Amino acid sequence: MRQRSQGAIVNTCSLSALCPAVRQSHYDSSKAAVLALTRSAAVELAPRGVRVNPVPSGLIERYGIEQDWPDGVARWLERAPLARVGSPTDVAGAYPFLVLSLASWITGQNLIVDGGITASPAY
Repeated sequence: MRQRSQGAIVNTCSLSALCPAVRQSHYDSSKAAVLALTRSAAVELAPRGVRVNPVPSGLIERYGIEQDWPDGVARWLERAPLARVGSPTDVAGAYPFLVLSLASWITGQNLIVDGGITASPAY
């Protein structure tokens, strides 16, 4: 990236960095740190032609999530406009987009992939 004076870094983040969950302060704060680091790097690396963006994703399915966090999954499903938990494939498309030249003027911005949960009413 230094030799070409261009490049892109995409960091994985969690929606919990922006929308904290009940009894998840330890997790939420660690994800907020990733978000802050990513945005700071975007500012610091921009003069070198390097773009840095985070992809905060919503609740993503994994083996055992319903058993490990039944109340959280239930709360998610009650509010999610697309009425499901996301899959890794749902999030995967954000990464190639952010490294393409089509995104050459995007840096330090959240590309939120959450099935519409942040668009749903809080109350």
